Amino acid sequence: QLHLVESGGGLVQPGGSLRLSCAASGMNLDDLIIGWFRQAPGKEREGVSCISTRDGSTYYTNSVKDRFTISRDNAKNTVYLQMNNLKPEDAAVYYCAAGVFGTTQEMCVTGTHIPSWGQGTQVTVSS
Repeated sequence: QLHLVESGGGLVQPGGSLRLSCAASGMNLDDLIIGWFRQAPGKEREGVSCISTRDGSTYYTNSVKDRFTISRDNAKNTVYLQMNNLKPEDAAVYYCAAGVFGTTQEMCVTGTHIPSWGQGTQVTVSS
């Protein structure tokens, strides 16, 4: 069974940066889509970015394009989310998730039928 653990959240000022990590254990990440989702209080969960461990293809929701970068280190079984120029509206609990999907967009946009989730890490953006 795949076990996901997020880390790297915290408090940052607007314009600052954070790097989230999603460490996987229990099984190999081969041929999976790994994604970052976020949920702010009173809002629906949103797919932020997803990456294919098979071919490295990526998807970003429009609001984070050119600010966030998703990457993977297959040797470390870890996926990262580099977040730059953070805005107050980026504040949320960020969750790592993994599943088998045809495309990164499919997993990130639908956000359903995802079997593996981490416990989440809080990101707070405030001055």
